[in-house]
Amino acid sequence: MSRALRGEHPQVHLLPAAAEMVHATSFLLVLSLAMVAPVLSTKKCVLTGRWVNDLGSNMTIMAVNEKGEFLGSYHTAVTATSNEIKVSPLHGSQHRTNKNSQATFGFTVNWSFSDSVTVFTGQCFVDEDGNEVLKTMWLLRSNVDSIKDDWKATMVGINVFTRLRPKKE
Repeated sequence: MSRALRGEHPQVHLLPAAAEMVHATSFLLVLSLAMVAPVLSTKKCVLTGRWVNDLGSNMTIMAVNEKGEFLGSYHTAVTATSNEIKVSPLHGSQHRTNKNSQATFGFTVNWSFSDSVTVFTGQCFVDEDGNEVLKTMWLLRSNVDSIKDDWKATMVGINVFTRLRPKKE
């Protein structure tokens, strides 16, 4: 008697093989995701390099030493003074990070063209597209002539920096 007459379906005999194939495919998918995920999640934002912010200001951070200290330069695109804008030095410190965290940092810019100083604090991130981003907040202290003018001597703001890519020729 044929299988069809006995109510058996030929597909029933294929199920164990198909089930094994689905199981193997699922295993390979999970395995490949497990191998790729650490690469995606462990990309760290590196503070050193050239950066541009949302206002067009440029910053270069030199190597961070073993204590987390760094030097660099800042060329602002905006100012409240009529003086010629000049590149200004920056001094900073990066918090030592463990392998699973993104760096926090702070730096001071002593403006070369005005009687003011700005302190920045922020954190270095890698966004969902794999781009490095510095999210910062700053305080700018300007020189005023008397204590009566102290109320207008400090400004506060935020800037987002992205890595400055070399121009392609």
